[in-house]
Amino acid sequence: MHTVIAPRDERTQPFRVVPGYPQTPWRNPKEPLVRRPPTLSELTGPLEVAKRVKLLGGDIAGHGDRQAIGQLVHLKLRVLDEDGAPVGGTVVEVWQANGAGRYIHPNDDDHAPVDANFYGAARLLTDESGSFELRTVKPGAYPVPTKDGWWRPPHVHFSIFGRVWLSRLVTQMYFPGEPLNGQDRILNAVPDAQARERLIARMVPPTGNPYNALVFEHQIVLRGRQATPAQP
Repeated sequence: MHTVIAPRDERTQPFRVVPGYPQTPWRNPKEPLVRRPPTLSELTGPLEVAKRVKLLGGDIAGHGDRQAIGQLVHLKLRVLDEDGAPVGGTVVEVWQANGAGRYIHPNDDDHAPVDANFYGAARLLTDESGSFELRTVKPGAYPVPTKDGWWRPPHVHFSIFGRVWLSRLVTQMYFPGEPLNGQDRILNAVPDAQARERLIARMVPPTGNPYNALVFEHQIVLRGRQATPAQP
């Protein structure tokens, strides 16, 4: 059995090169793509990813004296296939900026302070219903180091691993009602408005615990017409 790689949908996927975002040309080839048949190295693995990597749990906000600074949020996500069926047992990596808009990474030397109680990354496993939950703090906005100085809105990064190396989705989730959403060059690099909406979470009323956190729901669809757009 061969894995069929669907052609890129230019309407629902972001522009390959985003004007005003100088990193995007580095991630895209300058020459036309050359089609070649997938070999065994592309069509196999990663097998049993959850046994090969360390799962980091779903609470990165901390507690008590070690609680991160910022608005507590509780994210409830589901990973689905093109038919709406849950994708259980898949590894999801998460990373984000802290409440001040700073990543814990040596390349991020922005003005914003580091939070000693916030590492900003998690690795989880979806359950049988394709669900996983994350307790974190809402990431802050931050300026992109370009000449015209545009800002990125609060967002969370996700990497969903499939059953083969060619099957991996890297995307971002945005928060509803953020004024910077409308001018973010990464979000708005997706031409189709409905596809952009699929990148924005839905705020829901808290029911019991967590009573002290804002609650958001979000779906990540891996394939098909309703697929979640990739985001660099």
